[in-house]
Amino acid sequence: MRALITGGAGFIGSHLSNALLVQGYRVSVIDNMSTGNLDNIKNLKSNSEFEMIEASIHDEKILNKAVRDADVIFHLAAAVGVNLIVDDPVKVIETNILGTHSILKAAYSYQKKILVASTSEIYGKGVKSPFAEYDDRLLGPTTTSRWSYAASKAVDEFLAFAYNRQLDLPVVIFRLFNTVGPRQTGKYGMVLPRFVERIMAGQSPQVYGDGQQTRCFCDVRDAVKAIILLSECESAIGDVYNIGSEKEISIYQLAKLVNKVLGGPIYEPELIPYEQAYNSGFEDMLKRQPDTSKIRSLIGWKPQITLEETISDIATQLGHNF
Repeated sequence: MRALITGGAGFIGSHLSNALLVQGYRVSVIDNMSTGNLDNIKNLKSNSEFEMIEASIHDEKILNKAVRDADVIFHLAAAVGVNLIVDDPVKVIETNILGTHSILKAAYSYQKKILVASTSEIYGKGVKSPFAEYDDRLLGPTTTSRWSYAASKAVDEFLAFAYNRQLDLPVVIFRLFNTVGPRQTGKYGMVLPRFVERIMAGQSPQVYGDGQQTRCFCDVRDAVKAIILLSECESAIGDVYNIGSEKEISIYQLAKLVNKVLGGPIYEPELIPYEQAYNSGFEDMLKRQPDTSKIRSLIGWKPQITLEETISDIATQLGHNF
């Protein structure tokens, strides 16, 4: 089996590449390196079963060849991260919607199974918690760019479902909830690596808002297992699945937990108003907890790696000595 991963030099894509190679797949990665990093896949380059294609998925000729040669496609390429969403909404919308349309068209041309990555941002403010796949969604106004990412990924899902239902393309959609782990960067606003980096540098972790907003963090290695299992399950086709941990923690308590795991001096979290961290009018989600009963029932998956283990692994990868 040959797998094609769009955005495969990114944080999640590189872990997925490694896991697929371990399972005996041949892996091709296409990435324009806008948010990917060659360091993420440097340990894979010597593997004869691995191929790196540095190109945009908007390059129709290159994309079509890569899709034609693949047995299954994992579409992870996207503009992600709160900082990018706020600072460059045009890039976010164009990259997500047009990129997904390009890969779906190519997949349909060659009738290839495709798994499309989506996000917990889809649920917006949510109408209830935990979020289940068929729940209604509640987004903020279009005048607030914060919601452009959620809207663009919703269009991605609509496109994917349309190709499945109208054109019979084998499509599976998965929504990731706060995936974390080694190789993740804080550059685009991801909270856990930011906390680890600041505490390792002898600085207080900066918590945006009052810190009482809660999240559920899932190790990338657990998430990747779920993605692969979904790709191998014929019953998953034509549907959408949450992937994440159901264990909630406030961002303030997360900062304290990182400090505890790293040991050493205690750095009290520093509260930063949203208006200072982002543009005025920024809106955050108070809760983002998934209902994962659907994926558990289908493939028996649930996370195995604890948040403490993930924090330790991130710190070790960044050079922390325990």
